[in-house]
Amino acid sequence: MKNLPNLIIIGAMKSGTTSLHYYLGLHPEIFMSKTKELDFFIPEYNWDKGIEWYKLNFTGKSKIYGEASPRYTNYPIRDGVAERIRSVVPNTKLIYIVRDPIERIISHYVHRCFMAKEHRKISEAFSDIKYICVSQYYMQLKQFIKYFPRYNVLIITSEDLKNNRLQTLQKVFKFLDVDDTFYSSRFFTSWHLSKYKRRKTRMGLRFEKKIFPIYQKIIDLLPFEMRGVFKEIIFFPFSRKVERPVLDNNLREKLISILKDDINQLREYTGCDFKDWSV
Repeated sequence: MKNLPNLIIIGAMKSGTTSLHYYLGLHPEIFMSKTKELDFFIPEYNWDKGIEWYKLNFTGKSKIYGEASPRYTNYPIRDGVAERIRSVVPNTKLIYIVRDPIERIISHYVHRCFMAKEHRKISEAFSDIKYICVSQYYMQLKQFIKYFPRYNVLIITSEDLKNNRLQTLQKVFKFLDVDDTFYSSRFFTSWHLSKYKRRKTRMGLRFEKKIFPIYQKIIDLLPFEMRGVFKEIIFFPFSRKVERPVLDNNLREKLISILKDDINQLREYTGCDFKDWSV
């Protein structure tokens, strides 16, 4: 039996979407796609594969079928995503997980360094739209609330998922109208730990390119718990640690000035103070 999703985790990138995808998939009433980031509603990725391809990712019999593609909240680089989602699954529920916007930018930068896609110092890279726009959470949210009712959009924070995990998951389960008393010891598994953030050497990049098709198939077959370990075993000898940069005060203040109006609009919309955030 093939299905369309009635849950989409729309972002934000580097805010805990992998963890949330995994935790929700533990629930007996929820089926999360085997491949986490389907990116179906982005034309340059999988949109042209069609709805029947999309349905292939949601099998079995469950109450909730979901996926998590943080690129969906990457406006204006990725435009029209919300409208495409509405055209296919107009009644789907959306979860937007957000994080201290400056910490998110730093993690985004580190991730791109890890992927060998970023070679600039953070002082040179920080003003790049690819980093800034994803942390402008209210701007991203506006793209969706034009098409989806407020009651179908849940906003949670990465900090709450980390520090108040059970309460946050219970909130999500209630939003999805599934058993909110469900508990698993695996709720306390963490993903994307810093020890896995290692930049591949030139030899490592050549090795990955050569084996990528086989490597990706193996990754997709493995349980989530095993994926980080597998990556570490395969690429550890061909990589070096990526150091997390420390922002100087001037750079931090510049970021705050760019982001503060947007984050204050998010505060007004949600009624949350995000008191521990740096903006």
